[in-house]
Amino acid sequence: MQYLFTSFSIKNCHFKNRIVMPGLASFLIENDGAYSEKTIEHYRLRASGGPAMIIMEAHGVAPEGVVSNHQARIYDDRFIKDISRAAAVIKNEGCIPAIQIHHAGRQVPSRVINRKPFAPSDLPCPSIKGEVEPLSIKGIEKIITQFGDAAERAKAAGFELIEIHGAHGYLINQFLSGFSNVREDEYGGTINKRSRFARDIIREVRKRVGQDFPLSFKISAQEFVPDGLTTEESIEILKLLIPEGLDVIQVSAGNDATPEWICQSMFMKQACLIESAEKIKSAIDIPVMVVGRINDPVIADKIIKEKRADLICMGRGLLADPELPKKAKAGRLDDIRKCIACNTCMQSIFRNGKIECLVNPTLGRENELVFQPAVRPKNVLIVGGGPGGLNAAHITSKRGHFVDLYEKNNQLGGQLLYAIKPYFKKELSLLLDYLLFQIEKENINCHLNHEITLKEIIDLNPDAVIIATGSIPYMPPIQGINSQNVITVPEILNMAVTINGGNIVVLGGGSSGCEIALDLSNKGCSVTIVEQLPRIGSQIEAATKKMIIKGLKENRVKILTEHTLKEITDDRVYVADKNNNQFSIEFDKLVVSTGNIPDNKLYNDLKNKGIEVYLLGDCIQARGAKEAIYEAAVISNKI
Repeated sequence: MQYLFTSFSIKNCHFKNRIVMPGLASFLIENDGAYSEKTIEHYRLRASGGPAMIIMEAHGVAPEGVVSNHQARIYDDRFIKDISRAAAVIKNEGCIPAIQIHHAGRQVPSRVINRKPFAPSDLPCPSIKGEVEPLSIKGIEKIITQFGDAAERAKAAGFELIEIHGAHGYLINQFLSGFSNVREDEYGGTINKRSRFARDIIREVRKRVGQDFPLSFKISAQEFVPDGLTTEESIEILKLLIPEGLDVIQVSAGNDATPEWICQSMFMKQACLIESAEKIKSAIDIPVMVVGRINDPVIADKIIKEKRADLICMGRGLLADPELPKKAKAGRLDDIRKCIACNTCMQSIFRNGKIECLVNPTLGRENELVFQPAVRPKNVLIVGGGPGGLNAAHITSKRGHFVDLYEKNNQLGGQLLYAIKPYFKKELSLLLDYLLFQIEKENINCHLNHEITLKEIIDLNPDAVIIATGSIPYMPPIQGINSQNVITVPEILNMAVTINGGNIVVLGGGSSGCEIALDLSNKGCSVTIVEQLPRIGSQIEAATKKMIIKGLKENRVKILTEHTLKEITDDRVYVADKNNNQFSIEFDKLVVSTGNIPDNKLYNDLKNKGIEVYLLGDCIQARGAKEAIYEAAVISNKI
């Protein structure tokens, strides 16, 4: 880490290293825009982990410009008290407090702001749809003033750098891009005119904060849409913006039509935006921050060494492990709980209205899920070495208990061992590596190839038992389901069955079915998915789903939604559509991916014996690793 931990300066901001936490929605803001204690602790914890600077999440400069009820706000003086407290907490941890100011423009549902959203032109947001109100010159001037007012409040609150959010399809980005701006006045048309709104805002903010105050601008240098921004066009734009008073540029990508480029999934390579950032850095004369799947300090160090960027933005990496910078500096690389780019954080926000992390169960719960030493050490027996069992063993042992872990197979990892097999899910191995390192570090007694029995547990007489035995594939009651040409997803992934080409039917279009269909089609198989629901992949996070669907289409996977499989013969499956029109499909193998059922018999037997026993993960209900890891943390903290 010779280069990542060198110092750097932007005006009067002195960076102790090159790591920056960029603005990320925490969804820990109250409905009225107030910070909660959770908000403060969320940022304090990350500041204490050792980054040089934290850019607090996007703060709305106008009531009409907030994305959701849980967005932070800075459009009124009443918000100064909260943001001042956050700035002080971050600074007290030895970290530079920065803040991002923002207007959503058309990228907000009208129900959130109780009016039509503002936009440069009469073009609705691609994902939200609905009517918009094109901004008048007077409306534009009002928003420019609101950005200036917000900057004054941010400086008064103690922030030492302000970032203007000009990316991700929000209002400033909407003006910059030909994809969203078709105005014919002085704010649309040529690059010079499309950049005028941004230039006016920068000029106003600079006037309000003075010449010595550092200003950043975040840009989606590539939008990946027709008439959208490209790196080359973004360079031209930045050359117009920088003279107005910018000190640093944060290079991002994507807009609301291409969210997979805003919060990149594991389908995309690490540091996937570095080429764009490098081109921009070589074309301008102020520092460049780069964001985009940089979760590995070794990669970050190499970027700084090669002078491809000046500062490294680690967003989700610091959600996954707030201590990432400290651990990296100390050389404890194996001890870093790395982001796996599963986008659980995004899915939790959009579906559940709260932020969660698959690998870090304390995210969003920093105040309530605190691991303290056990009052009295106990003998704890854990059955099952999947992600839930491993995390339970790690936390239980770390709290001071004596742990024995029993696993019936010859390897620890459970279904993670299968999940990492497709090329596009290799990143999951980072989670498995981390958990196995914790087991080794805690020197936990692991008993492999040992399917422990009820009698053995009773004879061992542990103080508490945690059952993490997972689940088994559900085989639907279909004629022919027990044929030799019918297999399950785990049988493919653990290589109990080898498939080399042929006609494959996948029964079930959930996440597992879609992933195995993509994996098999990549290997040359002709694949058909049969799914009862109207759509496939309903459980998959949006950006990840977009990449999977794209891959399925490219591989010409046939998708039969609202279809039911009726019968299986030696070489054909019989299928019916929603109108009960039946037909047959010739096949070589049928892969069953219709969900799993809990394996919890041992739990019920122990419960009946009056033993202190806990159940977690799939053996409660078949779900995912996030639930298993979280439940393991909660249970381990109780014992």
